[in-house]
Amino acid sequence: MVIRQRAIQAEDKQERHHAILDAAARLLARSPDRIANMADVADEAGLAKGTVYLYFPSKEELLLAVHERNIDGFFRALSARLARDEPVRIADVLALTHEHIVEPPLFLPLAARCFGLMGQSIPPEPALAFKQRMAERLTRAGAGLERHFPQLKPGAGLALLRHSYALILGLWQMSGAVICPMSDGPGGPPPALAYTYPEELDRALLALWNGTIAGGAQ
Repeated sequence: MVIRQRAIQAEDKQERHHAILDAAARLLARSPDRIANMADVADEAGLAKGTVYLYFPSKEELLLAVHERNIDGFFRALSARLARDEPVRIADVLALTHEHIVEPPLFLPLAARCFGLMGQSIPPEPALAFKQRMAERLTRAGAGLERHFPQLKPGAGLALLRHSYALILGLWQMSGAVICPMSDGPGGPPPALAYTYPEELDRALLALWNGTIAGGAQ
């Protein structure tokens, strides 16, 4: 009976944890340019503010947790695809990238924000723990890529994913829509930044993946 009670308590904690993340995500979706305070998140989740602080010591760590859940969704989907025996195509990875990273409106703005918070407002211990979990995800998925693309040397799959993520975020941050959201100037964004992000991203990722796999990441 005690064991069952502990299980119920663990389930309740997990449910509350997700409820807080859901509430923070809803607030971000409604006001992307504003970091909601913990009282707002508590109200949105229907919880006391003190309860939210039991799970997340600060709003910055809460944002990082929302971002990590988004990342985890991508890696779970990618790992599930890599675990299947049928061959993986680069197009399969691009499709998952669009579904989990490019198309959700919250992913990229939150990712960029968390990169900034990592060196400023998030304490070293949780920041390091996040990076370690990310390294584990990259290592597992990288090994899966090397199984499907035997041209890749050991460790090249992880590097390919790392380079891809840097490309995804960097191109988004450089895009005219991000840097020049107001197009009331005479020419809009500078020509070098006037590109359609999803199309530009596909071209860049295809070049990276085709070149890396063909060269075996030597």
